[in-house]
Amino acid sequence: MKLLIAQPKRETGLEQFEREIAAYPEVDLIVYPEGYCTVSELERVQHLAKQFETAIVLGYKDEANLDRAVIIDATGTILLDRAKTPEAGPLYTPSTANDGLFRYGYVLCREIFLGKDGLREESGLDLIFNPIGVGMFSEEQYVEWSGEARSISQAQQALIIGTSHADGSYRNCGFSIPIAFIYDETGEPLLLSHNDTRTRLFDTVTRHIEVVGTPSLS
Repeated sequence: MKLLIAQPKRETGLEQFEREIAAYPEVDLIVYPEGYCTVSELERVQHLAKQFETAIVLGYKDEANLDRAVIIDATGTILLDRAKTPEAGPLYTPSTANDGLFRYGYVLCREIFLGKDGLREESGLDLIFNPIGVGMFSEEQYVEWSGEARSISQAQQALIIGTSHADGSYRNCGFSIPIAFIYDETGEPLLLSHNDTRTRLFDTVTRHIEVVGTPSLS
């Protein structure tokens, strides 16, 4: 399975998404951050998923500007669509989806800190996704977040993949470290992108990672 993992700028419209889904037709699934698009753009995302036969994992803003999790399969059908879990938890369901070939887990942004318990009863997950809104507000948060991702991958014996936007900051604090990561089924890091917003292509079979394009903030 070939994945595209992007760290776009927060933008009005789907410019980077539309460019990348057309540029890499060999990709099976695209991972974008939390809150990348709005509910009014979701139908367009579904149309592009169907047109290019590419599954999509991202987060979107609903009519009330609240974050939601979504997985769209390669026919443009929504497999998972739910609200973001409140910080106190427990993790909302559904947090898994099956496209007939793979079984996916989903933790939206800070839900990663609820994922180990929230996915505890799940088995047979192939990939777990963690779309993130903005980058880390400190090096300490980066270490904590990465450690949680590693722990979930080990507990579930599944790949876990996360990505944030290239810009923006937590509560507009003015400081942000854009990140993207991949941990394998044993918790070993395959990708630890720290302040490097280039798009990656990842082959889940060969484990090859290719850097494509230019940094999103260039």
